[in-house]
Amino acid sequence: MTGQLRNALADYLALRRALGYRLDRPEKLLTQFLAHLECTGQDVVTVRGAVEWAQLPRNGAPNWWGYRLSVVRGFATYLHALDPDHEVPAAELLPQRPQRATPYLYSQADIAALMAAASSLRTPLRRATVATLIGLLAVTGMRVGEAIALDRADIDLASGRLLVRYGQFGKTRELWLHPTTVGALKRYQRLRDRAAPPTDTAAFFVSAAGTRLLYCNVHNTFHRLVKLAGLTPRSTSCRPRIHDLRHSFTVHAMIDAYTAGQDGQIRLTLLSTWLGHVDPANTYGYLSASPELMTVAGQRLEAHLAGRP
Repeated sequence: MTGQLRNALADYLALRRALGYRLDRPEKLLTQFLAHLECTGQDVVTVRGAVEWAQLPRNGAPNWWGYRLSVVRGFATYLHALDPDHEVPAAELLPQRPQRATPYLYSQADIAALMAAASSLRTPLRRATVATLIGLLAVTGMRVGEAIALDRADIDLASGRLLVRYGQFGKTRELWLHPTTVGALKRYQRLRDRAAPPTDTAAFFVSAAGTRLLYCNVHNTFHRLVKLAGLTPRSTSCRPRIHDLRHSFTVHAMIDAYTAGQDGQIRLTLLSTWLGHVDPANTYGYLSASPELMTVAGQRLEAHLAGRP
């Protein structure tokens, strides 16, 4: 029966991905869930078994438990349609309480400090990989997963063109790089070609083993650099996250537009395309919690109203 569940999981993931979902974390969690069923001798999904697994680890946060159960719920719903013996946990069990993090907006000095902190890493390749990755995220606003997924062929350093092939819902887009960014990528490429162990990976950014970077490792390394750079939380909901490099890019781009007297709505439309947002409303969410941006926008509004008859 376990083999049937694993086959069903593969079919479920293929179906959801055909609809545009990435499902990297759900796949990992559901694989762990099936392993738990094997260890406990269960061959069908039950509410009791799902809740028991979801509440691991015992000292975990309630929201994490809720997320784990929601992942199982989606798979259980699919299984129940095929075999009514599988039970679907109710939505009221271990409910998630959304807690939207406040973006930690990095200054240029903060980003420089993070890149400098990468010099504490063990090997020249690892130092260059992490520092260059952080710099690229800061100046392009790319998602971390998009940057990790870059292949050598996706970056044309001669023309300064970067191809993002794994954007939201599988969307592909092109980004054009500043000459200074191109120069940094060229330097990294030369070091990588000299120092990386020979492998068959097509990845542009590689680990010390010469393989494609893993998000969890990048995430953990970033938090180490945050401590070394002396960056501290600004509140309980505003802590330095690597994803906030994307928020910072968006806010600074809007501040630059307002400061230069450009049309903010036009810039926002361009940013939405640049960031790979399917819905422009998603870009608006990146502009919250920025006193600097609100100040510049307020000044523009006052100047506009003062010029009215």
